[in-house]
Amino acid sequence: MKIVLPLMCCGAFSFAIFKAINEGEMSVRTALVIGGTGPTGHYMVNDLLGRGYQVTILHRGPREVEEIPPEVTHIHTDPYDEATFSTALSQDYYDLCIACYGRLRMIAKTMRGRCGQFISIGGAPAYAGYMNSGLYLPPGLPVPTREDARLVTLPEEDEKGYRIVQTEQEVFELHPVATHFRYPFIYGKYQPVPREWCIVRRIIDERPFIILPEDGLTLCSYGYARNMAHSVLLAVDNPAAAGEIFNCADDEVFSLRQVVEIICAALSSPMEILSMPYELAVPSRPLIGQPLPTHRVLDTAKIKHVLGYEDLVSPREALAYTALRLADNPPESGGIEEVVLQDPFDYAAEDALAQQWKQALGGITSPDYETRPQFGMAYSGPGGRQRMNKDFRV
Repeated sequence: MKIVLPLMCCGAFSFAIFKAINEGEMSVRTALVIGGTGPTGHYMVNDLLGRGYQVTILHRGPREVEEIPPEVTHIHTDPYDEATFSTALSQDYYDLCIACYGRLRMIAKTMRGRCGQFISIGGAPAYAGYMNSGLYLPPGLPVPTREDARLVTLPEEDEKGYRIVQTEQEVFELHPVATHFRYPFIYGKYQPVPREWCIVRRIIDERPFIILPEDGLTLCSYGYARNMAHSVLLAVDNPAAAGEIFNCADDEVFSLRQVVEIICAALSSPMEILSMPYELAVPSRPLIGQPLPTHRVLDTAKIKHVLGYEDLVSPREALAYTALRLADNPPESGGIEEVVLQDPFDYAAEDALAQQWKQALGGITSPDYETRPQFGMAYSGPGGRQRMNKDFRV
């Protein structure tokens, strides 16, 4: 019997699969995506359809997303409850399972023997120092942080990170040839905690400035949802991914200042960046998301070398698009997004702090240096030493 796939999911690659299936050269492969309605899920689902998979998504079902086409099968159940999860799966077997939502240890246990390839999504907090930067002296993660960096080994170091590491270990005990991805912060449509809203709302509210710590020079890896879904799907196609853990993140890592500048440019609304010492820059806490302005940069050399990863979407374009979309679809004022972000948007307090800071700066005068400090003889950029010859010579 011939099996006909809907033409709407057939590109050049999937058409070859479509042709092969209908000529009896191969059988339809099945995939289960646990989650599927979050930032990266619908990209994964449609990419799998494009590869010729018959796709099922398992999620709780309170919302559906418009990007998932009708030929996808839905299982509505609780991926956090072992009994209901196992019952909902029945005795079905899947060639591929991508677990990107729910209780991962339970899912890995339940899917043992029920799938061929198992791919799981975890997070960067597995690294010691990602949440508790004081585990290093001086505080801060190694930059960049590779997959073989120190992990959280004790609950007292970081309880969340410790649980994540234990989960990773259990996944590989149950599925030795699994592939596991350590996600960074994800941004894009359907993101549950849009840090960009801290900037976009202030632009909408016509704030003249935004407060950043230490000139906003903190670096942090983020991942655009389309790019991160692409990372995961590379493992589907490449046997070299079996048994491996990969960091994934956008190729370009922006400083906090650059994030603000890109968003302001996208919305054509410049804001003054008011730099303060971290201890004073309290309004910036929801944006920086940690108690110190240390860097959190993931090394993605492994996924590039082994799986050939490259960004599908430029992070600059992705960030601008995300900001524009937030401006057009703003979260509810005082709603769940702002509650989770913990940004009170207390402009009166910000104005008072800014006024005090500018007054303090106004009272500081630069001393007269007997020999004014410079940038060093090796520096030849703007403001550096003058060339020895008056006329430029090649």
